[in-house]
Amino acid sequence: MSSYLKKIFRFSNAMRITSIVLIASLLIAYTTPLIHPENLWILPFFGLAYPILIFVTLLTIIYWILLKSAKWSITLLLILMAGYSYFFRLFAYGSELQIPENTQTSIKVLSNNVQIFDLYNENKEQKFTTRDSIFNYAISQEPDIVCFQEFYNKDNPTTFPTADLFKTKFGAVDYHQRYIYKKVGRQHFGITLFSRLPIIAKGDVIFETEDDQNYNFCIYADVVKNLDTFRIYNVHLQSFRISKIQDDSVKTELIKGVVNKLRTAYPKRADQAIRINEHINNSPFPVIVCGDFNDTPVSFVYNQFHQHLTDAFLSCGSGIGSTYVGKLPAGRIDYIFHSPELVSSNFNIQKNTFSDHRAISCVVSKVK
Repeated sequence: MSSYLKKIFRFSNAMRITSIVLIASLLIAYTTPLIHPENLWILPFFGLAYPILIFVTLLTIIYWILLKSAKWSITLLLILMAGYSYFFRLFAYGSELQIPENTQTSIKVLSNNVQIFDLYNENKEQKFTTRDSIFNYAISQEPDIVCFQEFYNKDNPTTFPTADLFKTKFGAVDYHQRYIYKKVGRQHFGITLFSRLPIIAKGDVIFETEDDQNYNFCIYADVVKNLDTFRIYNVHLQSFRISKIQDDSVKTELIKGVVNKLRTAYPKRADQAIRINEHINNSPFPVIVCGDFNDTPVSFVYNQFHQHLTDAFLSCGSGIGSTYVGKLPAGRIDYIFHSPELVSSNFNIQKNTFSDHRAISCVVSKVK
């Protein structure tokens, strides 16, 4: 056998092994939304890698088609098709772009993780530019409700006003907030909901994982428009906290640190999602749930909401909908969900970003 044929033989064997690994990885990824991460910590990593697995599988199918191997190409294609329901969570086609004609009441909501306005940037003036850009963009979208995550506020007197400034510029009639308070510096870190509509009740969903180092919360407010009441949830689920890992770490230590952070965050986030959904199930009003979920559409967390609520992006968005522009290739981790009896339209994802998340917004309507 010539050296050329030996190379082909070795490469074909490598592709067979690759195909087997892809089949196993895809099947494991399909179980990710169904099993709590605490029971098998490695599962969420397959869900995170799902878009990459699709891409590599398609390339491998093309390879086997060129080699006229029906056995491998058909097997891989069938395995890929078995996860079609997850595949179609990654893309949207803009099926409902306009507000329905039979609308009774519409509410426009906007959500954005503002990453504390880049507060600790070495360029001291940058935080003012970031804050003003975030506020101006939110106001330009003319929402009724604005939900901010990783919001920063400092008690008066301050040279860097945020909550009071936005409330005035936005024209909010009321707002709701949940913060970790640092007495030294008189600083607040948490989430805030601003409303141009009357708020008749407000509250929190308490997580078991809350402590003085955890800035992840869920708050809600009952708002009224045209005699209709809606419950709005602002959600910020357990963060990866990758920024805590030093960039100058040794590569292997950096990877190990990232994996440990992810492994810790996934079970906490899952428990938080379960707690929020228990609260949603007891809501006396139709709900709109928005915020930074820190998880992809192929995850246990996403599935907790998707199984009984409508994903507004899939209902009326278009494209792949990537919302995270930070250190991890996480894609779409910011969402707007709503009760199935409501209808969403005009989903929009911010193009120019001012934090590590793109702002998202849409109109949610109650129809006659």
